[in-house]
Amino acid sequence: MLNIVLYEPEIPTNTGNIMRTCVATNTRLHLIEPLGFKLDEKSIKRSGVNYIDKLDYFVYSSWEDFKSKNKGTYYYFTRYGKKPHTSFDYQKSYQEGDIYLIFGKESTGIPREILKKDLDHCMRIPMTSNVRSLNLSNCCAIVVYEVLRQLGYLDLLRSEPHKSENYIIDGIEHHD
Repeated sequence: MLNIVLYEPEIPTNTGNIMRTCVATNTRLHLIEPLGFKLDEKSIKRSGVNYIDKLDYFVYSSWEDFKSKNKGTYYYFTRYGKKPHTSFDYQKSYQEGDIYLIFGKESTGIPREILKKDLDHCMRIPMTSNVRSLNLSNCCAIVVYEVLRQLGYLDLLRSEPHKSENYIIDGIEHHD
């Protein structure tokens, strides 16, 4: 199972966008409190409006609570990471068990006391020196799709699901 973990997320629209990505990719979402918002806020519902009922997610009271209930390989995304997210063999980790992609809160990231216990799994998405980081929801999507690419996209659809076998693009009828 592929998992996204948000450590103390602060911005509801980021979390809402990540929820939608999780539904689109069959990825489980884990939220570690305190959250900077209520899960029923309009902005979260707006971001995942048609999908929230399909989301598999859990909320934890603390990092320790999360760790005690989730075993597998943890990958940490942090500005302190030295390795790019593409440098890991996620296929090997997936064969061994669950994969957890852990992202910190928007303002400060993942606390160093958590990171220092597993420095070999700390990474950073490469970018220029002009910015400190990318938007959290964008980072989650980038990394989830790299893991899925390495896993052959598992059971994800490779074409849009159609209600009928015939559809029209630019006036031309197509058949599946």
